[in-house]
Amino acid sequence: MIHAVLIFNTAGKPRLSKFYTPLSPLVQQSLISQIFSLISDRPAGVCNFLDAPDLVFPTPGSSGSDPSGKGKGKQGDLDLGRREDEARVIYRHYATLYFVFVVDEAESELGILDLIQVFVESLDRSFENVCELDLIFHFDEVHHVLSEIIQGGLVLETNINEISQCVQASSRNRKASAASASPLIPSAFGGQKGGRGGGGGGGAFGRGGSADGPRKWLAAIGV
Repeated sequence: MIHAVLIFNTAGKPRLSKFYTPLSPLVQQSLISQIFSLISDRPAGVCNFLDAPDLVFPTPGSSGSDPSGKGKGKQGDLDLGRREDEARVIYRHYATLYFVFVVDEAESELGILDLIQVFVESLDRSFENVCELDLIFHFDEVHHVLSEIIQGGLVLETNINEISQCVQASSRNRKASAASASPLIPSAFGGQKGGRGGGGGGGAFGRGGSADGPRKWLAAIGV
């Protein structure tokens, strides 16, 4: 299972964080800091995956809400040891960005490295040579690309062409829906313009003007 997908720059600023294992926000921030400290200290020529026994992710079958496993006796200690052994960090370094996957022992390290490459190439097709600014200003589309590849910690699709086609189709549908539901703002005041001295009672916002203009404008901006 894939526990988390993270992207952060060389300064440790997270640009994407998607956790498929439920964790509190404070624990997520702590894990991101720990993972960055593990990766940033590694030389360029070393292996791209490492075991991280200090990273604790609850397993899907664990029933307790206490992540430390305290108060559960020997069974809790066994569960804690199993969870600690499962955490494994696999990453790739592209320019100023680290693409990081945190997985359990069931995942193949080489398969996850290939999956990271699929993710990066899918982003390249969506943004035409993706950069850090694309991840900042188009984070919703980045999450959409990721959701086409992974759902619930499981890999759904690895074909880059299929992923790109689904993302492009969804983008077209979204734009068509927005265009039909939200007309241009100037058109919302059609037939109700009228400045001072003009006929028509002073326009949509003038005294005696119709309230349809403001309503259309609010609908156009999605209020």
